[in-house]
Amino acid sequence: MRKAVGQQKPHDLRGLDRRYRPALMAFFMRRAASHGDAEDMTQELFAKLARVEDPGMANADAYIFQMAANLLRDRQRRERVRANYRATLAAGDPVDLEPLDPARILQAREDLGEVSRILRELPERTRAIFLLYRLEGMKQAELATLYGMTTSGVQKHILKAMGHLTRRLRASP
Repeated sequence: MRKAVGQQKPHDLRGLDRRYRPALMAFFMRRAASHGDAEDMTQELFAKLARVEDPGMANADAYIFQMAANLLRDRQRRERVRANYRATLAAGDPVDLEPLDPARILQAREDLGEVSRILRELPERTRAIFLLYRLEGMKQAELATLYGMTTSGVQKHILKAMGHLTRRLRASP
């Protein structure tokens, strides 16, 4: 039966750290932007090593440095995505984001306040079921169990709340 590296005696991982940390730091320093990045990647490698199943480590050098190469590749891939995103923003291309202007924020707060006032007009149980369903993402069956009712009963409460919201919001100026 194989043991996970993290399940081995702590001195085994410390031994690997003592043996490989200087070489890993040098490996990452040649390829990373800074000493801090190299230290972060070395630490990340040992954290992964602590969680990974030990495949016998017949060739620990190859195994650990393959992990290091994979970490570098993953980091470079993430950095390319970030750089592309920053370039898109700098070019002024739309990124499907609306600007956060004070008037829009104020309007959103007023709209939210209106919805909140309308929901407070509902019976407490109907309001609670609706909020748990819509905001907390609870399933109708879970709500039925929680409130000791049928799923059909939960659906009726949700429909009542949605109908009330729709009518009141349409009536608002």
